[in-house]
Formats: sequence, C-alpha cells, structure tokens
Amino acid sequence: MFGRRADATRVRDLDLVRRFMPYLSPRRGDSLFYMMEEIEVDAALEYLVKRNLERPEDRPLTLFHLFLRAISQAMELRSGVNRFVKGRKLWQRDGIYLTFSAKRELIDGSPLITIKRRFHPESESIEEMADAIYAKLTAGRAGRKTTSDKELKWMMLLPGIVIRTMMGGMRIVDELGLLPRRMIEADPLFTSAFLANLGSIHFGGGFHHLWEYGTASIFGVLGRIDRRPDGRRFIQVGWTYDERIADGMYAYFSLEGVRQRIERPELLEKTTEELRTTRPTQESASAQRAEAERSSDGPA
Repeated sequence: MFGRRADATRVRDLDLVRRFMPYLSPRRGDSLFYMMEEIEVDAALEYLVKRNLERPEDRPLTLFHLFLRAISQAMELRSGVNRFVKGRKLWQRDGIYLTFSAKRELIDGSPLITIKRRFHPESESIEEMADAIYAKLTAGRAGRKTTSDKELKWMMLLPGIVIRTMMGGMRIVDELGLLPRRMIEADPLFTSAFLANLGSIHFGGGFHHLWEYGTASIFGVLGRIDRRPDGRRFIQVGWTYDERIADGMYAYFSLEGVRQRIERPELLEKTTEELRTTRPTQESASAQRAEAERSSDGPA
C-alpha cells in the first residue's frame, strides 16, 4: 500500500495485463498453475557417488542437495520467479530463500522440523551449501527451537478467538507492507519456494497448494527415483506456481533450467556468476530460440 516492504522492492516496469492480474485473481489460491516435470538422474547419481568419496560419511551430498542448488541458481539467473504478490502489487524479493520440511527421525509419527535458509548461488560452492544445510538439520533434529517455533508455542497457549484475531491483524499488516524484517526472516512461509522431498520416503511426485499467508509463490515436490522401460532412471517433480508473478513461458524456461542442470550436474558446481560469464545459461538459450521461432512464424 505504501510502496515499500522490508523484504522486497516493488516491480514497476509491468505491462497492463500483469498489473491487472492481482485484481482479477486477488487470492494466491485462484492463480495456481501446475506442471509435472521428469528429470533423468543417471548422470546426477554417478556424480554423487564420485563426490561422496571425498565427503564425510555422515554428511553425503544427496539428490535433494542438487535439487536445492539447481533451484537457487534458477532464482538468481532468472529473478522473475523470485517474486510475490502482496497488497495487489508485485514485489521482487531481496535474497533467495528456500524452505523445506524434514522428519526429526525417519519413523512414522516423528515430528516435522522446518528449515529455512538464505542461499547465495552467486558466491557459495555446492559444498558450502550442503554443509550449511546439514548444520541447520543437526540443530533442528537436536531439538533446538527456532524463533518461529518459540512464537508458535506461545501463540497456541492463547484462546482460539485471540489467535484468529492476531492472524487477521498480521495479514492486514503484511498487506500494508509493515511487517518488520526480523519477523519475516524467522517465518518459514515467507520464502522464495517451499520444497518437499517425498522421494526420501519412496513416494512419487505430486502437487501441493500454496498458502495465502506468507509469500511463497512456488511449491516443488520431488518424487522417488523410478526406471523407464529402457533402464534409465528418472524422478518426477510436481510444481505449483503462482501465475501472477511471471508469464508461463518465463516460468517454464526457468524450471526447465532446473532440469537441465540436474541432468548436467557439473553445472551445479559453478556459481551463477561463473555460469553467466562462461556461457549463456541453457534456459536462456532455449527461451531465445523459442522466441525466435515464434517471431519467424508471425507475419513478415
């Protein structure tokens, strides 16, 4: 409402249709686009075997680490997918934040822990990224409470009507762009994307809704490793995407870049600065070719 937020900058150079979309579909739940993507993982699994020979046995690189790396690179290389709608306005997020849940123990009934981390694909290595994630997981599984955990425990001591009133007030304050950055950074639903690894419990990929609360515009669900009839291994990733943040072609090529880098895992070792300077990104090249083909099909 006031043109400012603690966690983002307003996007102003928009065409009329993009500016109108939050008024046409004011709720995130009214604006969902679903895409199921298949990613071949033979090269990635071979890469993990080689890299894990050099890593501690209790902290191996996993396919989910590669997934996180590829998504963080996409957010940096194509920043239009790192946006959200609040107060009927489109905002460019300051920083790349990814959130995911994990079981405290891999047993039925074990409580979930939620990990939110700021990623720096422009400067950090994949090893640094993985070690930082393990540090957060270790703290969470040891029972260390986050700020969000403490606030939620305190809130749930209150009567239901008070909780509903508080949540309604927070939503209004958020719409006005008045939430302090400290609260935003502690809340796992104020994130670039929320991710789930159902493959860790041998489930296939699927789709998940987006919350109205918070600023997550993308949800990705990673499924188990399956085999094609010819023996090649692949995974399915179910994407749920708020179509108001960018057009379908832009979103498609951004997510296509995730697939391309997992299928060519050597690209995940590069920072995004290196990817920009050494060669055009695959998704950018694909997008340029598609745009050229579309233009050539039109009237002369």
